[in-house]
Amino acid sequence: MGGNTLLGEHGPWTLDQQLAVVEQTAARIAAAVDAGYDVVLTHGNGPQVGNLLLQQEHATETPQLPLDVLVAETQAQIGYLLQQALDNEREAQTDSMTIVTQVVVDSDDPAFAEPTKPVGPFYTESEAAEKPF
Repeated sequence: MGGNTLLGEHGPWTLDQQLAVVEQTAARIAAAVDAGYDVVLTHGNGPQVGNLLLQQEHATETPQLPLDVLVAETQAQIGYLLQQALDNEREAQTDSMTIVTQVVVDSDDPAFAEPTKPVGPFYTESEAAEKPF
């Protein structure tokens, strides 16, 4: 599932809006499990990380967290919501779990020279120069 899918079509993206999408998804997953399928679900979290970056930007008195920690937070958050909705849908008859992952990245990867998927808000060069990160 893409992170944008979890947010629904229109903002502002509230928890209630995400829960509605998660509950619809859980119903479909439950149907697959009930049909005898083993299911592994992976998801994106770019927009959710972007939201945390914006929250950090507005909480100037609070120490900033690094991107990898924000990614882990949103992985756990989304996993928790999906797992809870699936357990509720199947009345806890599912052995489900949430796993937070880490990825090893080669800092010399040539793709870093031309990034294609930004995370968080967009800033002009002058706006970015004023930011504390």
